[in-house]
Order: sequence, then structure tokens, then C-alpha cells
Amino acid sequence: MDEIFIYGDREVAHLKKVDPALGAIIDQIGHIERAVIPDLFTALVNSIVAQQISSKAKDTVWKRMMERFGKITPETVCAASAEDIQQCGMSMRRVNYIKEAASSVLSGELDIEALHTMPDDEVCRRLSGLPGIGVWTAEMLMTFSMQRPDILSWGDLAIHRGMRMLYRHRKIDRELFQKYRQRYSPYATVASLYLWAIAAGACNLKDCATPTGTQKKKPKNKQQ
Repeated sequence: MDEIFIYGDREVAHLKKVDPALGAIIDQIGHIERAVIPDLFTALVNSIVAQQISSKAKDTVWKRMMERFGKITPETVCAASAEDIQQCGMSMRRVNYIKEAASSVLSGELDIEALHTMPDDEVCRRLSGLPGIGVWTAEMLMTFSMQRPDILSWGDLAIHRGMRMLYRHRKIDRELFQKYRQRYSPYATVASLYLWAIAAGACNLKDCATPTGTQKKKPKNKQQ
């Protein structure tokens, strides 16, 4: 059985206390089971695969990789040709990101196990030093491998969608995002699980996003 993100009554009680709207959704949805990947390198590759594609597409590519290579380790990735990895359904650019990450671990340039001892900001800084790895990828690694408790990703579009749907906002700007992030802390990761569920349609809520192309027209200059 897959390992899942662990949370319980303490996190749920806090979120219900500070955010009744989210609390009602927690009651409606119930406990969420999201799979995690405890091995940090495997999880890092999984996060690279997931960049800018749908969950369904990511699952397809990941299944092919597991079938082709078995265990995803720095050794198996470095031993595989770029073409073999690409045939799982990725662009060559993304393949190169994966191979460079594997090389960095094997060379000792990245001590991946040391990430466990670092604060969130330092994990982001270290991982962002790798080609093709940004803050979002680092945050997904901290969520779905390291199980850090207080991760809410500004760069995640589904998080924005979930917030718009829950709080009936047309747009989530930085100020609003920070307001909710501070409200959820120190259990923002659990809030993220429910926002993702909302965005995926777990509740009968509408996305209030401002439609594209509806910007107000500028008034015409009056004739003198």
C-alpha cells in the first residue's frame, strides 16, 4: 500500500478554528489520503515529471518510467540513455533536468539527504540551484516527500483556483494569498490538500475567476 500524507485531529481542529469556511469543507470532504514518496530522489524526479502538465498526464508518464526502470535512483537515471527516458513521454529538456539532478547527487554536489535537516527556505534555495528546478518543484518535494507541515504554493494554479472557489474571489493576489497563508499556519499543507480537492471538483463550488478579455475599455479622448 502507498504511503500517505499524515495529519490528524490537531491540524484539522486548528484549521476549523481559524477558518470556518474551510472547516465546513473539511467536514464535507472528510479525511484526505494523498500518496507520498518517501525517497527524496524519486520524489524529486516525480516533481520534475509533473511540471506544467495535468495530473493524468503525469501519472501516465510516471507509470511508464516505473515499468521501464523499476526503481528510480540516481544510478538508474545516469545509466539510462536520454532517449530511453524521453520515450516515457517527456521533452528532451525535461529529460536533461532529470539527468542533471541525478549527476548532482552522484557527484556529491547535492547532498539530497541533508535536505531533511534544512528549513523550508533553504530547501528551496538548494534545489533551485539545479537546472529546471524552481520554487514550485521544491515545494512539491517538501509536501509529497518530506511532509513538511506549512507549505502553501503561490505558484500552484490549483491552489489559486481552490481559494477562488472557496472564498468567492475573482482573483488571488499576493496580499490575499499571504492573508490566507498566515491564517492556515502552521498547518498550511493540510489546507493545501483541501484546496486541491476543491479545485478538482470535490465540492459543488463555482470558480469566480474573472473571464479573460473582460478588461474595461479605456474611454476615448474627447474632441477638442
